[in-house]
Amino acid sequence: MARIGFEAQRIFRAKKHGMDFVALELLKALSRLDKDNEYFVYVNEGDDPCFQSSENFHVIVHKAPYPIWEQVWLPKQAKADHLDILHCTSNTAPLRVSVPLIVTLHDVIYLEKNPLFAPGYTPYQRFGNLYRRFVVKSAVPLANRVLTVSNYEVQNVLRFLPQIKDRLFVLYNGVGAHFKKVTDPSEIEHTRMKYHLPEKFVMFLGNTDPKKNTENTLKAYAILAKKTEFRFKLLLGDLDKQFVKNILDRNGLSDLFDHIYFTGYIRNTDLPAIISQAEAFMYPSLRESFGIPIIEAMACGTPVITSNVTSMPEVAGNAALLVNPENPGEIADAVMRILNDTSLRMLYIERGIERARAFNWENSATQLMKHYKDLT
Repeated sequence: MARIGFEAQRIFRAKKHGMDFVALELLKALSRLDKDNEYFVYVNEGDDPCFQSSENFHVIVHKAPYPIWEQVWLPKQAKADHLDILHCTSNTAPLRVSVPLIVTLHDVIYLEKNPLFAPGYTPYQRFGNLYRRFVVKSAVPLANRVLTVSNYEVQNVLRFLPQIKDRLFVLYNGVGAHFKKVTDPSEIEHTRMKYHLPEKFVMFLGNTDPKKNTENTLKAYAILAKKTEFRFKLLLGDLDKQFVKNILDRNGLSDLFDHIYFTGYIRNTDLPAIISQAEAFMYPSLRESFGIPIIEAMACGTPVITSNVTSMPEVAGNAALLVNPENPGEIADAVMRILNDTSLRMLYIERGIERARAFNWENSATQLMKHYKDLT
């Protein structure tokens, strides 16, 4: 029986995002599959204790600012728990640790552009990227094994860290089992009322990070709205209204604001019912290492429009309409094709459901267990 440390620092925060869900879903799958090893799950204090200790999984909570939590407390705790492996799941790791180390490197965006000079980032995002930029260059080359989430990202990582080539492996993300087409009328009505959903809408899940391409998505919706006489509203997830309004104002699109619905933060358990009601799911990002929402929408039976760059063609396969994310007109035309052509719509729904089956957390966890075994 190996003693495995699993860094899941942020999974207890109320508003979880990408890497938080990856860590949480892997933990859930590991707890179902692995009854042989003993796990020590390291978490920072938060308002959503979404994973509990069990027979061979011990949740250890410590409250501290992230750099202190990771660089001071985590290596001390790893030593005290006599770990055989420490798996750091969210890009960074302690600069010094006394046990074998696995790091999941989701992306290296912070190495591609200097956060101090790249436009569009908030102060919080700049600090986080500066921290990653420093730590990754120092800590990741010391890791015994490095995992990343797509073949596309392998090539990116090796541009900056060529010395880890023989220790770098792909571990694809999955899609949660609860992501499926929701047809139950009571559940549909509940989410419609809870999030004040419009009757007909296209959906975009973005944020203020420039890579999410919010500005071009809004420009594309402006084209779409005029062509469809505003029959389809735009549903946005956890995006600040003023941030969106500023984009619309500087592009002369202020009249569009009244046709946009802001849900606020959407609980992950509510997402399938909302995505299932969307006429189309827009994900024209400029840069993704994987793009989990692509396969989540596919699993819900909603046709997907995504980008023809970075990892997105690798993840989407032939199950999404691929567009140039820099071209709002092309994005809008792809959505129009989905809205107007029933046979094309059904084709991409069927392809999407099939494609989503290729990505599940049990497969990811099984592969991860093999990596653990190799290092013990």
